[in-house]
Amino acid sequence: MVSNLAPRDMAGPVRKVIWIVLAAVVVAGVAWYTVLTLGKPQQSAPPAPGAEQLVRAESHRLTSPAVEKAQLVEFLDFECPSCGSIYPVVEEFQAEFGDRITFVHRHFPLSAHPNSGQAALAAEAASQQGKYQQMANRLFETQSQWAGNQQSQAPLFRSYAEELGLDLARFDAAVADPATEERILADIEDGKALGVKGTPTFFLDGEKLTLTTKADFRQKLADAAK
Repeated sequence: MVSNLAPRDMAGPVRKVIWIVLAAVVVAGVAWYTVLTLGKPQQSAPPAPGAEQLVRAESHRLTSPAVEKAQLVEFLDFECPSCGSIYPVVEEFQAEFGDRITFVHRHFPLSAHPNSGQAALAAEAASQQGKYQQMANRLFETQSQWAGNQQSQAPLFRSYAEELGLDLARFDAAVADPATEERILADIEDGKALGVKGTPTFFLDGEKLTLTTKADFRQKLADAAK
């Protein structure tokens, strides 16, 4: 009988002791957490996902406005007919809004176009001599002459480099340099991460555009440039 009664008689004091111990542990834990938290430097919030992928330091900026109001990023393929068709429109808008909007080119050559990769290499090689935009313009302006040709158009692109007054030895070395190809592949990977599936794909201040008409495109740029 005694053995059965003793635990009941001590239950109240034992529970009280347990709660006191638990309370002390909690208080000590809170105090220790506070010390650790206050002792650590405050960390800034991580960048938004994809923010670093849209425009990189080496991306081709076609305009450099003194006061930038917005950025228009185009993922393009020099052999893409749609890119070729919209090229003069983008040129027009670049002249109209280039003092307020930064226009950026990024590579996204498609496997369906046999010479798009070589065209991108030519543009990158020209950029190493400060002539990216000139080469890009030349490729688009002559697109109908070489697009869809199953034979390599590298010799033709090299002739464009010569016309632009580039050092051909440096141009050839840049085209052959694996680092030049890696630069283009990095653009492709960024494009894929951003959901680019075809060309041209435009992003205005980070938002992928769905374009219907030239007037709609101009209005979006005009709104962003205010």
